[in-house]
Amino acid sequence: MIWISAAEQDLAAVWLGAIDRDAVTAASHAIDLLLQEDADTVSQPLYDTVRTVVVPRLGVEFDVDRNAATVFVLSVWDTHFGRPALTGN
Repeated sequence: MIWISAAEQDLAAVWLGAIDRDAVTAASHAIDLLLQEDADTVSQPLYDTVRTVVVPRLGVEFDVDRNAATVFVLSVWDTHFGRPALTGN
């Protein structure tokens, strides 16, 4: 699993702004575990090959490179504030 730089920055911003940082850490860990087990069955398609999964407190967009058997986390958001507008990245 690879969190691209922008996703790591998103996660850091959510964590820094959170009142309950432990909840953000727990959600991030849960997402890691879910995506490592079977990213397709725990997520919803978003567009093209990008999928999304939500664990209360965090939502993520990700892509799976099946040839490399790698999940790329592309973006992260705080579910308390809702999903940001799609940018088409």
